[in-house]
Amino acid sequence: MTPTYVPQSRVSLYLALLVAFHVLIIIASNYLVQLPIDLFGFHSTWGAFSFPFIFLATDLTVRLIGKTQARSVIARAMIPALIASYIVSVLFHEGSFNGINTLSEFNSFVFRIAFASFAAYVLGQLLDVQVFDRMRRSYIQWWVAPAAAAVVGQALDTAVFFGVAFWRSSNPFMAAHWAEIAMVDYVIKLAVSLLLFVPMYGVALNAIVRSMKRRDAALAGA
Repeated sequence: MTPTYVPQSRVSLYLALLVAFHVLIIIASNYLVQLPIDLFGFHSTWGAFSFPFIFLATDLTVRLIGKTQARSVIARAMIPALIASYIVSVLFHEGSFNGINTLSEFNSFVFRIAFASFAAYVLGQLLDVQVFDRMRRSYIQWWVAPAAAAVVGQALDTAVFFGVAFWRSSNPFMAAHWAEIAMVDYVIKLAVSLLLFVPMYGVALNAIVRSMKRRDAALAGA
């Protein structure tokens, strides 16, 4: 597949939607990472299944518009995501609604998770953009770029998030198991990305390319 480009008139709308999508997924992931699950005897969290959506959106952005615009999405999303993640995580700490009054007191545990998500998001996404852009220029096969970006981007994202959020945490369970959870989380996210999101990337890109070709044909025949 060759690179395609979103019409200039739609770039602003596309970027605004992407920023909103990134913030939404980060908020959801910060909430879901507080909910542990056991998979085949290993500790993980539900957040492993939500965050790969961001990498799918970022890779499509690089392919359709370019890495500069993809970095713009990251820059515009990171501060709103940090603030919204903290608020939502405090209100729904440990999976249940704790009342609006919980916002009146600073929760250092939740803020640490929100800040860890912020750092992991920025570093992981910037690496993803760089690797994806380099791979798409070097390889003709459409799947190489999103697969390579997923492997390295999510490795950095996972290591930064769990290291910052839970190393010597005040939560005894997470303090004791964060390394194991991080490893399992990475394996799950990588499996979900390679088996589900990379194919989804191909399907979405093909659909967008076909739509653009129909639009161009209609404009040419007008």
